[in-house]
Amino acid sequence: MGSAAALALPLASWSSERRRPRIAALTTIYHKYSHSQHIIDRFLEGYGWKGGHHHPPMDVVSLYVEQVGENDLSRERARRHPGMRIYPTIGEALTQGGTQLAVDAVLLIGEHGKYPVNAKGQTLYPRYEYFQQIIDVYRRCGRTAPIFNDKHLSWNWDYARQMYDTSRELGFGFMAGSSLPVTWRQPSVELPYGARVEEALGIWSGWLDGGDFHVLEALQSIVERRKGGEHGVRAVQAFRGEQFWKAFEAGSWEAGGWDPKLLEAALSRSNQLSSPKASYSNALPSTADLRRMAPDSYAYRIEYSDGLKASIVQFKGGVVGDCNVAARLKDGSRFSVQFYLPYYSMRNFFSPLVNHIETLFLTGKSPYPVERTLLTTGLTAAGIESLHQEQRRLETPHLGISYKPTRHSTFWRS
Repeated sequence: MGSAAALALPLASWSSERRRPRIAALTTIYHKYSHSQHIIDRFLEGYGWKGGHHHPPMDVVSLYVEQVGENDLSRERARRHPGMRIYPTIGEALTQGGTQLAVDAVLLIGEHGKYPVNAKGQTLYPRYEYFQQIIDVYRRCGRTAPIFNDKHLSWNWDYARQMYDTSRELGFGFMAGSSLPVTWRQPSVELPYGARVEEALGIWSGWLDGGDFHVLEALQSIVERRKGGEHGVRAVQAFRGEQFWKAFEAGSWEAGGWDPKLLEAALSRSNQLSSPKASYSNALPSTADLRRMAPDSYAYRIEYSDGLKASIVQFKGGVVGDCNVAARLKDGSRFSVQFYLPYYSMRNFFSPLVNHIETLFLTGKSPYPVERTLLTTGLTAAGIESLHQEQRRLETPHLGISYKPTRHSTFWRS
């Protein structure tokens, strides 16, 4: 029963049984603007897609919510959607109160809620713990189902690696990650497949751990398309305080910083660039402006195994309100793009992500490599560890992760 062949769910079972796939949603908390609402609501209510209102051809039949507060939405959703029942444990949600796995797919949403924060600044969301409880049911029942894990796999690298390895051992479809790689882009362009990239840089507004992961996912979704595909990362170093500003003013990667033209290209893609002046202005902020506007900014410099150099710059406290990535190609040209997150009241950038989750649940295969998120999970943890170790450069042989991206890009072009 421990083999992948014994545990893998036959992909033809849903169509042969002529019924809609059943989903178990496992989440830490379910309130307005939580990731649970963004994702689960779209499966329950549908969402705008290609000029119509799309209803996923599957049903959320069971729900587990660990933390229920005054602003909880799960009870109201269950009353309005009687086909979905709330269960007190993860195991019962997966078996629908019985003894055997009774669902065809699993949403694991371990984001938001009140959880401890460690000395490094990482929130200890229980994604690994939820995953292990899912696997316990799979092993006991001798059957698996595809899993989507929201955001990075875990705050802990060893946990993340174990999650990935278990998915490969048991042979089920596994998908994870941020909404940024698949959201709209401005302009609607993709780095040519097989491009020769020398250096890349991503920027956002400063947000340790969860925010770092988003920028790294955006950056990785671009640079993974370079010639030769992805072969992993050999070292990471973080900078903050005066060390950050020293790197900022260095003028090049070789001098200890990054290409300032890439930073300019990324800033120039922003739709939410704060004015350094007293009133509205299109002026590009100077170093003095940035020191004043975002004094606690920090950066991660990443050395890839194939020689690619990349950085993320987090302007903590402001400057930009969106995520932008720029790259310099070997021929001297530059590529830059904004990962567009429209209208925060609707959070419609979750719609492309949910559409891809549907593909996972219908086919049993992730539409893009989960190895991307394994790598960005490790990069996030390494950057935070470098900050914790007084900005020391860390060798990362454990991040020697190789994979090929999909040739067809998966970002939303509507």
